[in-house]
Amino acid sequence: MSGPGAPRYGSDLVVDALSRMEIPYVALNPGASFRGLHDSLVNRAGAPAMILCPHEKLAVQIAHGYAKASGRTMAAVLHDTVGLLHGSLGIFSAYLDRTPVLVLGGAGPMDTARRRPWIDWIHTANVQGNAVRDFTKWDDQPASIAAMPEALARARRVAESEPAGPVYIGLDADLQERELAEPVAELDWDRVRPASRLGAAPEALAAAARSLAAAERPLIIAAYAGRDPRAFAWIPRLAELVGAGIVDTGDRLNAPNTHPLNLTGTDAVADADLVLLLDVKDAPALVDVDQVTRATRSRLEPGTTIVDIGFNELHTSAWVHHHGALTPTDIAVTADTSVVLPELIERVEALVAEDDSERAAAREGRRRILGERHAARRASWAAEAAARAAERPVSPPRLAAEVWDAIRGHDWVLTAGTADGWAARLWDLDRPYRHPGRSLGTATQIGLSLGVALAHRGSGRLVVDLQPDGDLMFDAAALWVASAHGIPMLTVMYNNRAYYNDWDHQIRMAGRRGTDLAKAHIGVAIEEPAPDFAGLARSFGWHAEGPIEDPDEVGAAVRRAARVVTQEGRPALVDVVCRHR
Repeated sequence: MSGPGAPRYGSDLVVDALSRMEIPYVALNPGASFRGLHDSLVNRAGAPAMILCPHEKLAVQIAHGYAKASGRTMAAVLHDTVGLLHGSLGIFSAYLDRTPVLVLGGAGPMDTARRRPWIDWIHTANVQGNAVRDFTKWDDQPASIAAMPEALARARRVAESEPAGPVYIGLDADLQERELAEPVAELDWDRVRPASRLGAAPEALAAAARSLAAAERPLIIAAYAGRDPRAFAWIPRLAELVGAGIVDTGDRLNAPNTHPLNLTGTDAVADADLVLLLDVKDAPALVDVDQVTRATRSRLEPGTTIVDIGFNELHTSAWVHHHGALTPTDIAVTADTSVVLPELIERVEALVAEDDSERAAAREGRRRILGERHAARRASWAAEAAARAAERPVSPPRLAAEVWDAIRGHDWVLTAGTADGWAARLWDLDRPYRHPGRSLGTATQIGLSLGVALAHRGSGRLVVDLQPDGDLMFDAAALWVASAHGIPMLTVMYNNRAYYNDWDHQIRMAGRRGTDLAKAHIGVAIEEPAPDFAGLARSFGWHAEGPIEDPDEVGAAVRRAARVVTQEGRPALVDVVCRHR
């Protein structure tokens, strides 16, 4: 019972807080440790909508994908201890990807007199947050009902403050279910929002602008700057001012791949006399790597200036080395690129306006040369795709080309994977929402994709998931979520019937050690039996076709599936059997 005069419980207070924080959805797999919260989510007016998931990891990943695509924090709820351990990979991925996720968990009861025999004891940890403390920004376990609203408010504030990331709040099961004995003071929610973003030290920003304007062959490498959609216009504008090439790492979509100064996929680093890093945690583009010996060699010319603008040590972990190698820099500016980029552009505009005619002509010549390199690289990718069009099984470039031809007339979104990079080469990524950023490896993509699709549900956009088979094998039951919750998504399987990244490593090991190359597939191939992904999808209520091995059949199947998604609002899957590379 809810309404005026009805009893209120601790869990009601939590749900009211989520509503006031404008949390739109809560993803969960049910657990007894939050049965009070579950009841409040179902019955409390204004509660966030519930997304039922078959696994806790998926619940966190859907919230992760939703936040990447929408810019809004979503919540996931995990059963105490065991559910938290199940969800830990999802939390870790969100931490690496700097994405705000509000993770709530059942806990306790911490009062041992309130525990049921056995089950409450084995599912209670002394400090539950310890399980994920090394890869969350903050955790808490409020010890009273009155402490819950402030804990939730701080959790959101910490999660959304840049660099963003996941937070965890353990909610004592007994406190959730306890009736409020007296009113709890209401927070002024407008006054506990995240603080303003971090600006740059003026002298450091001025030095960065001067160096950029003075460079003859500048290059911009952008990673997480694209988490702010405005960067999609800012970065090309900055590049145009100084005649800089752009390299997009793919962590977020940072610039149109159609822009003539976008040199992603070229050897532009080797030509630069200045490199500007924008919100880059790790900079593999600066080195060549021998994948067998692990040896690295700098691709930079001696004397190349490096300017680094980003969060630098603010996101350095004491536990995981996600920060990458320490990159020597000439100018390091600790700031949020969402604040700095407009200021940097303004400063550079003023400096470039002072160029004499010779300098202005040199910049124009540089822009022309970079534009020619961009066009040549795009043409080479198209030519390679055409040359491989008849391969069987279907080549990755042919797969990307066929899907592109089928969906390019729609307003579309690509969720995570890019079919070994080919979608990023052949498709026109011309809007900031086209691609929220790459997946984070096996066992991450389908969950992220569902979150992205949820964020765009009702927008009229066609959401496309180029889905690796090995990834879906981890989370096949995720397909149920799309059908159960009416999340339209077009999934095209990039099905090479293997965990091929690892196969590639075994090939390298065989080559180095002289072992039998014919055995490199053992332990990585997914062939005996080959999964029937289309049959699996149909069993969960999807429209599905395949497996398809003839490249000439791919386009028509994808068009049929796209019509189901756009006209019927149902998820659809096309299973395409592909070459390994």
